[in-house]
Amino acid sequence: MQRNSIAFTLLIAAGLCVVCSALVSTAAVGLKGQQARNKELDRKSNILRAAGLLGPNEQADGKKIDDLFAQIETKIVDLETGEYVTDVDPAEFDQREAAARLAKLGERETSVAIPPSEDVAGLKRREKLSAVYLLQQDGKLKTLIMPVYTKGLWSTMYGFFALKGDLRTVQGLGFYQHGETPGLGGEVDNPNWKEQWEGKLAYDDEGDIALRVIKGTVNPNSPDAEYQIDGLSGATITSRGVSNLIDYWLGPDGFGPYLARLKADGEVYGK
Repeated sequence: MQRNSIAFTLLIAAGLCVVCSALVSTAAVGLKGQQARNKELDRKSNILRAAGLLGPNEQADGKKIDDLFAQIETKIVDLETGEYVTDVDPAEFDQREAAARLAKLGERETSVAIPPSEDVAGLKRREKLSAVYLLQQDGKLKTLIMPVYTKGLWSTMYGFFALKGDLRTVQGLGFYQHGETPGLGGEVDNPNWKEQWEGKLAYDDEGDIALRVIKGTVNPNSPDAEYQIDGLSGATITSRGVSNLIDYWLGPDGFGPYLARLKADGEVYGK
């Protein structure tokens, strides 16, 4: 076969394609376990940061993350009743998949459509079950970490929201996935902005949701300052999305029934 023939060129190209495909496939299979491990470490890291057990910019190896996360207990809760579910393995529960489509988990449908009039966070569907992460101290709840998400300007923003043991005082909020504009809505990742959340109050004295991301900067002398977070400059819709996240997930259609049950059962630790 002539080296400068079309047939020879096609043969070489086909051979290269086969070799490259084999190499890529082998690498993908070989790295699958490590990719899954990295994904799990990233999830744990974000939970630990929301709980205040890992600094916002602190880097930790897998062993340290696993050791810190050993303090966290994972449970599955029925969002409608606020009761724990014992027949679902937390390690096997895929929260995102449960929320994304109408599927079945055992005898349960995994998600429910949200009526437009109640869909303040723009979610359309919401999972029926949710994982929750609990940090205990002296047999009482010290920190509760909840997975939350909301619509921003360009994306759905996924994160974790943590309350201290009194279930009123905020421990932290952090997003692990979003597509908001860098320098504008993307400032939800700014450590200085995230630091504002710790110590704020989610509910007022009457038990109503009061926490808000406001337009502009919080006036420290305002009587409402303890319920307010600085707005994101140039990112009104993203800021509104974060406020909507608080309204929905702390309300009766989100974790409200579960939080009410924890308070009624006396499981809170206090400030």
